Amino acid sequence: MIMLRTEEADDQILPNCETIPYSLFFFLFFLLFLAEIAEFFFVDTTPFANKYFTDPEDHVYDWKGISPRKKYLSNLLKDVDSALKESTAKWKFVVGHHTMKSAGHHGNTVEIIKQLLPILEANDVDLYINGHDHLLQHISSLDSPIQFLTSGGGSKAWRGDVQFLDPKEMKFFYDGQGFMTMQITHTQIDIAFYDIFGQVLHKWGTSKKHYSTI
Repeated sequence: MIMLRTEEADDQILPNCETIPYSLFFFLFFLLFLAEIAEFFFVDTTPFANKYFTDPEDHVYDWKGISPRKKYLSNLLKDVDSALKESTAKWKFVVGHHTMKSAGHHGNTVEIIKQLLPILEANDVDLYINGHDHLLQHISSLDSPIQFLTSGGGSKAWRGDVQFLDPKEMKFFYDGQGFMTMQITHTQIDIAFYDIFGQVLHKWGTSKKHYSTI
C-alpha cells in the first residue's frame, strides 16, 4: 500500500541504487507505478472520537503526542487535505480504523463525519475503508460517490447488533467473519467480500475514463 509521500522519499528508499537487488528494484518500480493509479492515505482516527476523552470507562489511554487535542486534529486535517490535493493518482482511498458510517455495534462516528468527510468529498476520494466493527459491510453515500467499506470480520463476529440504515445506502451487511479484496486498474476498481470459506458474499465495481498524468 502507498503511504503519504514525502519530499525525502527518494533519498530514504533509494540511498544507493547500485546495492539494491533486482527483485527489490522491480518491487519499488511497481510501487511508483501503482502510485500513478491509486494512493492509500492512512488517517489516525482515534483522536476524533469524543468518548475516549469524556467517558473512557476502565480504559487508560496515553495521549502523549496528541495533546493538545484540538491543535493535533487541526494539523491532521490540514495534512490530509494537502496530501489529497497534491495527489495525481487516478483513485484515492482513505483508510482509518474507526467507522465513518456503519450499521454495526459502533455505528456512525459523528465526529469523523463532521470533520473528515467534507475534506474527502472536496478532494474526490473514492473509498473510505475501515475496521473497528467486527463485520463486513458496504455503504454508499447519497450525497457523493464515496463508498464506505468495513472489513473487520477477523474476530469477535456474530454479535447480532444491527443498526438499520437507509436501504438506499446499505448495499451489503454481513455480521460474520470474512475478508475483502480489491482489484485496481487505471479505469476500474472491483471490490469483493468473502466468508471464511472463500465464498463470494458481495461484489461491487466502478469505472473511470483513462487519462494520462504526464
